[in-house]
Amino acid sequence: MTPKEFIKQYKPFALETERKTGISHLFILAQAALESGWGNSAPGNMFFGVKAGKDTPANKKQLLNTTEVLDAPNLGYKFPKVMSIYQLLNGKYKYEVKDWFRKYDTPEECFTDHAQFFFKNKRYAKALLVRSDPYKFAEEVAKAGYATATNYADSLKKVIKTIESYEKA
Repeated sequence: MTPKEFIKQYKPFALETERKTGISHLFILAQAALESGWGNSAPGNMFFGVKAGKDTPANKKQLLNTTEVLDAPNLGYKFPKVMSIYQLLNGKYKYEVKDWFRKYDTPEECFTDHAQFFFKNKRYAKALLVRSDPYKFAEEVAKAGYATATNYADSLKKVIKTIESYEKA
């Protein structure tokens, strides 16, 4: 799927989520694009890489491959399956693992659940204060630990710029 096709198909869900929550549709679309490779990897309508919890019903979760960057080499017990662990130049450890992620019946269900995730988790309280600004929200979500990638905010901001360029075209 191209960025243009992705925006056309999923912008209505992002706008509806913005209407309900005040979180910028640009941020929502950018995060969905980044996490799903512009919709090319969204198994089970899972666009945001949100992990399943202990209380997630079996029919609402799926075991998928993922990459995690962690501080220590002995944290493999946190995952159902570890394929590899190696040390990065910055001293952190890159884990290739299988982990449980949420699964949705529709893209709309995913977008709505994703927005609620920020409100349900207190660590995003500071981010929610700037939710109408997609760039500041990206920075705060990254600071709050949404992803283990060290350049997560910068990656999100690049995708936001791309989406803005398509919206202006």
